[in-house]
Amino acid sequence: MPRPSAPSPRNGTAAPCVEEVDTSFLETLIGYNARRAALAVIDVFLERMAPYGLRPVDFSVLSLVAHNPGITSRQLCATLGILPPNLVGMVNALEQRELLARKPHPRDGRAMGLHLTPGGQKLVRDAEKTAAALEAEVGARLTAAELQTLLRLLKKVYGSD
Repeated sequence: MPRPSAPSPRNGTAAPCVEEVDTSFLETLIGYNARRAALAVIDVFLERMAPYGLRPVDFSVLSLVAHNPGITSRQLCATLGILPPNLVGMVNALEQRELLARKPHPRDGRAMGLHLTPGGQKLVRDAEKTAAALEAEVGARLTAAELQTLLRLLKKVYGSD
């Protein structure tokens, strides 16, 4: 049995067209707005971190190790919300690049503490300067008070408050 043809300009019935996209509902959603903001920042972040060979998660791991020498993998997983199997490969790769070293934990004989190598310390210092410059550029649209409010509210949303 033949199917009725869909309306089209060919059979004389034009479909409605959209002149201006209505995003009003999406703009009421925290996730939509957070994702849009994240995409705007992450694209530039990836570009700026490329010379260091760092992805956002690598940067986060190295920065946490820099500011918390001896941090354990378990502590990193809990802080960043990463599953242990995913972190193992990441730590191995950073260790192969001679950015991280594992050393026995002073209080837990089963755990290994993570420490930056001298090369890792230099890379993190440079990468953090680059990240701070990027944040200043991105935050330039906001007043200092707005920026602090934004960060406080984002932390509240993801439960770090």
